[in-house]
Amino acid sequence: MFPVSPKFRVPGARRVPGARRVAGAVVTVALLVPLAACGGGDSGESGKDGGGKNVRLTVLAASSLTDVFATAKKEYEKDHPGTRLTISAAGSQELAAQVRQGAPADVLVTADTTTMDGLKGETGTPTVIARNRLVIATREGNPDRIKGLKDLADSGLKVVLADDTVPVGRYSKQILDRQHVTVKPVSKEANVRSVLSKVELGEADAGLVYRTDAATAPDKVDAVDIPDAQNAVASYPAATLKGSGNGEAAAAFVKWLSTAEAQKILRDAGFQKP
Repeated sequence: MFPVSPKFRVPGARRVPGARRVAGAVVTVALLVPLAACGGGDSGESGKDGGGKNVRLTVLAASSLTDVFATAKKEYEKDHPGTRLTISAAGSQELAAQVRQGAPADVLVTADTTTMDGLKGETGTPTVIARNRLVIATREGNPDRIKGLKDLADSGLKVVLADDTVPVGRYSKQILDRQHVTVKPVSKEANVRSVLSKVELGEADAGLVYRTDAATAPDKVDAVDIPDAQNAVASYPAATLKGSGNGEAAAAFVKWLSTAEAQKILRDAGFQKP
């Protein structure tokens, strides 16, 4: 408030003690009210457990889920307009390392229970949402006439496998050892998509991948089935992360993955029932 010059005072008017201070307080309140109304509390960006606000969830998913989770993301966001998903796909062992390092995320889905079990202190109770099996991916048309696992021992073939630290690499080693097949791979890759890519590009004649991964490139690779008795079953557990700032929304997404709608998306992509 500007001071009032004595010559402008109304004759006979009395000064009220503290009037200037009261007026100043009124101005201060008047300024604060609009600021509070414009504050970020209801902007929808806090992402705390939904509550009618916009929530952004980061989902760490095994690389073999890349395509199917892209479809799941669209369907989930359509049915849950307040939620936006970010799918971060990589090898399960890489995802586990991110979780241990405290990377900000809300949900974890791995391609094996071993990796998930190693993170018990970091996750909620996991739920298996799907299963998968391995196939032999060959160059288009299968020019080397590969019929089964034993053919992969041919020293004339360039075979690529995933590293033993990756779920698909462990499954590959398991089924090859069981059949007493010795393979000397030309390379060991960090995830199943890298194995598939090597075969697609002609850098390898064959590789062991999940059935669902081979199905994503039908015009570039052929898939040779491995009999169930010689195969391994991959389980995909999903769990919330304890470090999530969106616990309720994360739990809702994990629960949704077991619904009929989500299970149909997984079946259509070639995944098997949990």
